[in-house]
Amino acid sequence: MRLIVDKTDFVNKRLDNFIKENSELSRTYIASLIEDGYVKVNDVIVCKPSYKTKELDIIDFEERENTTLDVVPENIPLKIIYEDDDILIIDKERGMVVHPSNGHHSGTLVNAIMYHCKDNLSSINGVIRPGIVHRIDKDTSGILCVCKNDESHKSIAKQFSEHSNIRKYFAITKGAISKDSGTIEKPIGRDKRNRLRMAVDTNGKEAITKYKVIKKYKDYSYIECELLTGRTHQIRVHMKDMGYPLLGDLTYGKVDRNFKELNGQILHAHYLEFSHPRTNERVSFESKLPDYFVSILDKLDKINE
Repeated sequence: MRLIVDKTDFVNKRLDNFIKENSELSRTYIASLIEDGYVKVNDVIVCKPSYKTKELDIIDFEERENTTLDVVPENIPLKIIYEDDDILIIDKERGMVVHPSNGHHSGTLVNAIMYHCKDNLSSINGVIRPGIVHRIDKDTSGILCVCKNDESHKSIAKQFSEHSNIRKYFAITKGAISKDSGTIEKPIGRDKRNRLRMAVDTNGKEAITKYKVIKKYKDYSYIECELLTGRTHQIRVHMKDMGYPLLGDLTYGKVDRNFKELNGQILHAHYLEFSHPRTNERVSFESKLPDYFVSILDKLDKINE
């Protein structure tokens, strides 16, 4: 996560208090992250919770995952696109964390599906990710597949590994992309200067993204991307490398003057296709554009007038 000290009220605050006020994490947990070297200020690790923030400080941090975390089922409404004895297809809301961590004990997708599915979830990924074959980031909305038994999990996971499934996303980039379509083939690995991020790296893993421009604005582009591989942050990293970071993505881009309220990439997983684990028939699922995405497109239309 990235935070920027871009308001006068944020200046000269203790680092742990500043992060607490701008996240859902507890101060105790934040302090432990800082002391253990998980927080950077202006790309430099800061290990003192008492550090005082300065104007335009850029603060990056990541959360630790605890594989022994107790996960409690919670009655949280889910938007279910499809369900049978093997799979559950969910349309995830923007802002919902997929699986629990020390900073997010509750309110996650896993808490919700454990309540909905009871004991009918695959166990391959353990107590933190029951049923979860793939994930999408907290601020990415859209389609997610959950497996209700180990057999379906193995089948779907194999398809993801072999890239025999189809995954498509809608996104908005900063900048009007010059080419209307293209294929980006650049390997991705952990950013050597900032472990919170991924980056194009010749020593990284193969990563292929196809894109096409749906609508071009003066300073923005509305695009569709298809993942031919599935690397962490793949679309975000590839578009950043092209010079067109996703709107709202403060990890790989900057605050946009027209959308200062955004703190998270505008990215929506709208299409998923794979072979059903029991019948082997091809099945596909779609999610229409959510309201938040539509409202941004409406604003872009007005800006473009």
